[in-house]
Amino acid sequence: MRTIVRWIATLGPVGYAPIAPATAGSAVVALAFLLAPPVPMPIFAAMILCGTAFAIWIADEAEKQLGHDAHPIVIDEVVGQMLALVLVPHTWIAYGIAFALFRVFDVWKPLGAHEAQALPGGVGVVTDDVIAGITACGAFHLGAWAMRAAGWTR
Repeated sequence: MRTIVRWIATLGPVGYAPIAPATAGSAVVALAFLLAPPVPMPIFAAMILCGTAFAIWIADEAEKQLGHDAHPIVIDEVVGQMLALVLVPHTWIAYGIAFALFRVFDVWKPLGAHEAQALPGGVGVVTDDVIAGITACGAFHLGAWAMRAAGWTR
């Protein structure tokens, strides 16, 4: 059971990437959703809600083996990147922008995300990525609205 928990928490070998495992985890999620057919919003929302609860539990269990918010734990990136992709057009450019925005906000940790990391166990591991994902999603859609308002896109 311990091996399975660790494997899920690290997305197999992804969490052990020698450079930027969190970025690798986010990239895997963005690419997987881009290559898959679009998911209807109600199903996507259910995936995010269930995935968040599951990620909190898995991260909590993995911390017992790997340490507090250990770098190989990237299950939290799954939730954050999924949130960043909410209602984003299913195109390479849009997913690339949402990915980049999520990475920026995950590193920057605005709006209480830095403080959220201090929460105990899996809640602390996942909450900062939830905040970063929601912030990235908001920034994407605000930017898209501004481009439309300026007449740069339709």
